[in-house]
Amino acid sequence: MQKIGSGLFFLVSTIVFLVVFLWRYELVFISLHSFFTGLSLLAVSQENFRQVVTVEMLEFWVASLYVILVPLTLAFFSNRTLRKVLAAQNRIDAELSLREIGWQSFKKHTIALQASVVVFILYSTAFLAPLVSPFNPFEQQDFLVTAYKPPLASIDALVLEEKKGVTIPLRKGNSLEERLTNTLIGDFQVLKTRNEPHKLRFIDSYRFEGESIFYQQGPREKSIPIEALAGGKEYTGGKPGFIVTRSFLLGTDQYGRDILSRVIYGSRISLSIGFLVVLISVTLGTIVGVSSGYFGGIVDNTLMRIVDILIAFPALFLILIIIATFGNSIFLIVITLSFTGWMGVARIVRSQVLSLKEQEFILAAKSLGLSNLRIIFRHLVPNTLTPVIVAATLRIGSIILTEAGLSFLGLGVQPPTPSWGNIINEGRDSLLNHWWISTFPGVAILTTVVCFNLIGDGVRDALDPRMRG
Repeated sequence: MQKIGSGLFFLVSTIVFLVVFLWRYELVFISLHSFFTGLSLLAVSQENFRQVVTVEMLEFWVASLYVILVPLTLAFFSNRTLRKVLAAQNRIDAELSLREIGWQSFKKHTIALQASVVVFILYSTAFLAPLVSPFNPFEQQDFLVTAYKPPLASIDALVLEEKKGVTIPLRKGNSLEERLTNTLIGDFQVLKTRNEPHKLRFIDSYRFEGESIFYQQGPREKSIPIEALAGGKEYTGGKPGFIVTRSFLLGTDQYGRDILSRVIYGSRISLSIGFLVVLISVTLGTIVGVSSGYFGGIVDNTLMRIVDILIAFPALFLILIIIATFGNSIFLIVITLSFTGWMGVARIVRSQVLSLKEQEFILAAKSLGLSNLRIIFRHLVPNTLTPVIVAATLRIGSIILTEAGLSFLGLGVQPPTPSWGNIINEGRDSLLNHWWISTFPGVAILTTVVCFNLIGDGVRDALDPRMRG
């Protein structure tokens, strides 16, 4: 069953990525073209590169590379796993490494494996946000028509001849630097509009009268000439191409913004903050714990007293003080959460090092004259990773909850940048009448935290020899 499950996962994942690629192939090709153009411009003129390249462009680059590289990586690991299985069948009494034993044990935890698949889907969605989100999460639609639409709502829209956004002026000149810059500007304007350059005007109803269309937006009735619509000058009757229907799978908020797009983009903030905070705090805690346990004496006493003080100090109170003093930003939130969450890891690592440094292999390494750094990084740190990995996996869920709580209180990620916490905050005043605004990001938080906790339980059982079957 495990072999069938692994093969099915690789197959379904590859098919899903292929579907996303075929669905958004134009955006993928434009993103890759702009990526290589940007690399060329970076080599020619770093100043122009900094002026033209934006965060939004980087997001498209990451998404396009991800949708291509991940299926190749999955195919590589699928082939590698198959070869290992065949090789193990041909060997008698095959010896497995500790990592392979742990992985075999982890695969026996069906719930933990399923949670890992869900987390993979969440992170993949976060990376692919520019490609899979149906709308721009910051774009406020015609809220007289689109505000507070329930899930699965469909709304008609007129496609105007007018272009979206502001046209970025091209550079004058014919040098290689200007040509690359202009190419990058052109690609960015296509990416920014998601290859839909014309503005949309959402409407409740419409009717044709002569050379004009009369449409209803809430209580207002307006008219627009057919020739002012995209392709309207060539319209000769029949089904018009300048009237389209857009669906909002998870509904809209008070500004007419698509909830699905905002939840997808919000996953990037919540998931990345959880990962970065745990990475920094685990690294810092491991360094402090190893130093304290290995060197002992005054180093141990000093570091442990600092740990005791920081543990005794209310973490949330410290976070609120720092944010109130220095303002709130994503960078500050990551640093603050990182430096208030490493103490537990330091204590775990210290206890492991205290027991390990009296073992024979450490004493043998000292008698051979190995340096302290070599003993620490070659012998101590690898043998303390098991409890650290378990603690890190369980910690990600609590970090996501903390970030969501700060954003809900208005102290975390600031609007209009979406995060799951501030989306819930935006819908709290209309929870009874428009439940979908807060419900879907809440479900995303619940799913993510539960999955990380289940993965942590599975990792703990897999790495504990007493729990292996």
